[in-house]
Amino acid sequence: MLLLDSSAIELHKPVLAQATGTETMMASENTATIALLLVAVGILVRGFYRAKPFGKLGILAWLQSVTLMSPWLLFFGLFSAGIYLNLVAVLLMMVLSTGLYIYLGRELRSQAGNPELRSRDTTEAKSSSDQNSAPSSPPPPREPVKTITSPPTNQSQIIPVPAEDLKAIQGIFGVDTFFATETIPYQDGLIFKGNLRGNPEQIHSRLSASLQEKLGDRYRLFLVENQDDKPVVIILPSENDPQPTTIPQKILAVVLLLATIATTLEAAGLLLGFDFFSSPARYPEVLPIATGIWAVLGSREIARRVLAHQYNVRLSWPFFIPTWQIGSFGAIDRFESLLPTRTVLFDISIAGPATGGIVALFMLIVGLLLSHTGSLFQIPSEFFKASVLVGTLAKVVLGSVLQQPLVDVHPLVVIGWLGLVITAINLMPAGQLDGGRIVQAIYGRKTANLATLATFAVLAIASLVNPLALYWAIVIVILQRNLERPTLNELTEPDDTRAALGLLALFLMIAILLPLTPALAGRLGIGN
Repeated sequence: MLLLDSSAIELHKPVLAQATGTETMMASENTATIALLLVAVGILVRGFYRAKPFGKLGILAWLQSVTLMSPWLLFFGLFSAGIYLNLVAVLLMMVLSTGLYIYLGRELRSQAGNPELRSRDTTEAKSSSDQNSAPSSPPPPREPVKTITSPPTNQSQIIPVPAEDLKAIQGIFGVDTFFATETIPYQDGLIFKGNLRGNPEQIHSRLSASLQEKLGDRYRLFLVENQDDKPVVIILPSENDPQPTTIPQKILAVVLLLATIATTLEAAGLLLGFDFFSSPARYPEVLPIATGIWAVLGSREIARRVLAHQYNVRLSWPFFIPTWQIGSFGAIDRFESLLPTRTVLFDISIAGPATGGIVALFMLIVGLLLSHTGSLFQIPSEFFKASVLVGTLAKVVLGSVLQQPLVDVHPLVVIGWLGLVITAINLMPAGQLDGGRIVQAIYGRKTANLATLATFAVLAIASLVNPLALYWAIVIVILQRNLERPTLNELTEPDDTRAALGLLALFLMIAILLPLTPALAGRLGIGN
């Protein structure tokens, strides 16, 4: 049996989520929970006022958001008040929420197919918008805007595409697809404003096929929303496509991989109570633990690339992020292809954390089942307060053993816990993290921007008690703060099942990273 000495425990406070039990820490944790709740409520209130002008259709769409977020708000609201809901109650809430969400989605699609209701709601929205924006005095004359509705004689100086290409592009539009009313130069291409005349997915497919037939592979067609939430078509040259990984970038990827191997070996050594770099001959001792971490990291990458291959999407080489605390933060993968839809973005983004999370959770549960008196590790029972999910599972499997000062656990418990932490921090809804991409795919770019800012705010609060949060926030800001580029068809949203699955993933992320309060831990019988 191995008892982790105080130095090893001190080094691995970030790994086990800083379960010190001090009043200052718990106060900060409660503050982070309350801040998270306030952000969620603020998003719902903002959504209500944006949806209200659209009448019944807008309210139905808003109610879907309320349905998805209500289990979170209820669980964490009660949690911050010291009331704990057991696992059965949480699962019941998730099932009811998912069923209600699907019902509202069907009702929304049914109402959207009613031309009279859709026309009335659109008219009300426009009337409300005009009324809210009506000035009390005559507005000043607008400055002229450079827009083009037909090719001018000096077109080459204004339009960034050749005249013959412009004529061919304008020829793909029609009254039964997208009725273009205005042409605006944009970067190296064009923006076409107009009216969408049908299902966005079908229209995008028809326009893209027509563009391909006329101009080959020289241009890309994006169907997106402008700042007024109205559909527009953007045509850009294919030279703007994502570029493949360069030789220097591949060299960097290899260096980071080697560094990650080293840090995972060192993290395993510290868990065993020694410095691996000072005693490299003891590698047989650290290899099983390091292999478990590699299994989580490897399964994430394999799943992501399998999904990408199915959708014919190219991914860059993985850029692993080494860290001394938990071995690795995971890997950064860059898309080297344009994504066709938000559904594809969602599927590829969730494949990695779903697979890695399942592997890690399996290791954790098996490790808890194999734990017994005399197991390899002895860790303070206070550490199980560091995670709502891990603490609850440990209580279910280990029972009253968690009331002892030290708990004997199988190595798979530690490996699975580390894997869950790696999965959870990549599910944070920020930038180009898996969680940020999931939020962007389900809710769109505006909500993803707000979620990124909210994540930074929560990490800033959490960094007061956990240096790992500050380190991760810096990594996000430097490497992955920007959102993913728009898909070719931004208008078609993922289906209800994917939205519910994304919500479940974000819920589990919070359950992994959020610690138990002293009152709840005492009620569960965890720690002294």
